[in-house]
Amino acid sequence: MVLWLVSMVVMASGGCDRSSKALTESGPNSKPQLKKIVTTCGMVTDIVRTIVDPEEYDVVGLMGEGVDPHLYKPTTNDVRQLMKADVVVYSGLMLEGRMSELFEKLGKRGKDVFAVTTGIDPQYLREPPEFKGHFDPHVWMDVSAWMHGVDFVATSMGKIDPPNAEKYLANALEYNKSLEELDAYARESIASIPQEQRILVTAHDAFGYFGRAYRIEVRSVQGLSTASEAAVQDINNLVDLIVDRKISAIFIESSVSEKNIEAIIEGANTRGWSVKIGGVLFSDAMGEPGTYEGTYIGMIDHNVTVITRALGGTAPERGLHARLAP
Repeated sequence: MVLWLVSMVVMASGGCDRSSKALTESGPNSKPQLKKIVTTCGMVTDIVRTIVDPEEYDVVGLMGEGVDPHLYKPTTNDVRQLMKADVVVYSGLMLEGRMSELFEKLGKRGKDVFAVTTGIDPQYLREPPEFKGHFDPHVWMDVSAWMHGVDFVATSMGKIDPPNAEKYLANALEYNKSLEELDAYARESIASIPQEQRILVTAHDAFGYFGRAYRIEVRSVQGLSTASEAAVQDINNLVDLIVDRKISAIFIESSVSEKNIEAIIEGANTRGWSVKIGGVLFSDAMGEPGTYEGTYIGMIDHNVTVITRALGGTAPERGLHARLAP
């Protein structure tokens, strides 16, 4: 599928340049058409929409609410969008799987393409043993690290569009002020969880950076990619952990099947320990478009607040600035 889509990009590359040009040209009596930026997951889309001027750029995100980027299969319409794009921005570090081949091919054909995580220092990145040779792509789970991605988007757009370079940097600076506040809220909230309960059990290993940044132990059923399968022994090991440490709550994810978490709950019940679902977390996808949880800030605010309250910590019911849905 991906190889076929790549071949489509190669065959259409000549027409692609002409169509991009046509998007920005206008006649004497017509309004200037917006340039197009195509992005992948919601976290990337949110950064780009914050940085660029909506009166100059139309930002199109390929992956919507509840979409798992690890398993995402590009469609023919995705390829059309990518070919029409003036700029393509993706997360990187193999989050989008083999779509990386598409992005690489587009870049070689002269289109402006870049990954947000290119702006993250490699020395910071996690390389778990089971993912040897590849970095953990879930960098957005550490707000302070994702801020470097925001800066990189602003700098990269400034190189692509020099007349607006200062505007992009100013927008990034303003946005990062909000992210600094969010990061501080996360640190304070997670620290309020009693030490013996400060363990986060989730469906897949998307919270490694979160755990490292906010000092909470993280365990998961599946590995970094949801394409991996959970072994029966992995589930049994987590049941043992939960029962031995009397963990009160574990969490499901909006973009991942609940079946493994339900198996853990059933396993704990057979051992005489009742563990509840503490809530639904956003891991690889944000909330519903148009809602606060459908923004990066709202996504992290939701996760921090839900985790903190379910594990016995102190956090406002509606989160930072009381914007979470009741």
